[in-house]
Amino acid sequence: MRIEDLDYDLPPERIAQRPAARREGSRLLVVERATGRLHDRRFDEIAEWLRPGDSLAVNETRVIPARLDLMRSSGGKVEILLVRQESEGLWRALARPAKKAPAGASLETPDGCLALEVVEAGTEGERLLRVVRGDLREALEAHGRVPLPPYIHRAPEPLDSERYQTVFARIEGAVAAPTAGLHFSLDLLRTLEGRGVTRVPVLLHVGPGTFRPVTCSDPLQHRMDEEYFEVTAEAAGALAGARSRGGRIVAVGTTVVRALESACDANGGCLLAASGWTRKFVFPPYEFRAVDALLTNFHLPRTTLLLLVAAFAGQDLTLRSYHHAVETGYRFYSYGDAMLIV
Repeated sequence: MRIEDLDYDLPPERIAQRPAARREGSRLLVVERATGRLHDRRFDEIAEWLRPGDSLAVNETRVIPARLDLMRSSGGKVEILLVRQESEGLWRALARPAKKAPAGASLETPDGCLALEVVEAGTEGERLLRVVRGDLREALEAHGRVPLPPYIHRAPEPLDSERYQTVFARIEGAVAAPTAGLHFSLDLLRTLEGRGVTRVPVLLHVGPGTFRPVTCSDPLQHRMDEEYFEVTAEAAGALAGARSRGGRIVAVGTTVVRALESACDANGGCLLAASGWTRKFVFPPYEFRAVDALLTNFHLPRTTLLLLVAAFAGQDLTLRSYHHAVETGYRFYSYGDAMLIV
């Protein structure tokens, strides 16, 4: 297929700029693959579509306040978005404007608590930074901002520190939220647990590449960014056990799909423990080995996320679902509504 085969028109006002008043207060479009039926529901009704014995595979990554405003020693402001730690004192980052952060440049926080040196300048604003003075994590806690997606056209607010984070976020390392998980409250998780639906944590630290468009018509020509993932032996065993007893593995988000399928790749197609860096790219046609149902938000056209959804639901059903969502007023993208594909 071609990337443009999944194009759709979205009015700008459909892009959610803020979260719903309650986590579980968003809408839920249930998509039945077997029949092609679409059901308009509320997210707090999701239990109706889950069965005792099902397992929710969730991403326990935690978003760090990765945006930081810095000053050049010679004057001028530079915004950096931290991507990942390479080693002790060395970080990959994106700088904007890139021309103000050439190799050798010195950057500091306005209060001087942190000083960085640009060790290496790559393409598209990519930079390798070395900590010269101070503690980067402490500086992020003091001065860092929530890295809201580029399609949210407002400055971060105090509410975002809570709502752009899942309630099961535990391990710091993401620069974007695994947004399908944002709809769950602790009360809803307890309700599901009481109905026999278990929760199994896996890990994939979401990087900025999640927002990067696919610019080539042929998906085979696209190269994914590396992201760190981990599926423990305990998690793999719990998910495989649930499936062997007749339950389903319900992936909460595309990041969970990529973590589970990466683990299968590392183990000859079997869902077993694995960890490391992955460039897993799922697009049609694809045979899923570790996912029986998918909960996900609505995604941008020409993205790897939408290609993954099309691989799971099929191209025609995906487009029909998206057109229905646009026509019936669903909210799109990170703070928007969700779809459950069963």
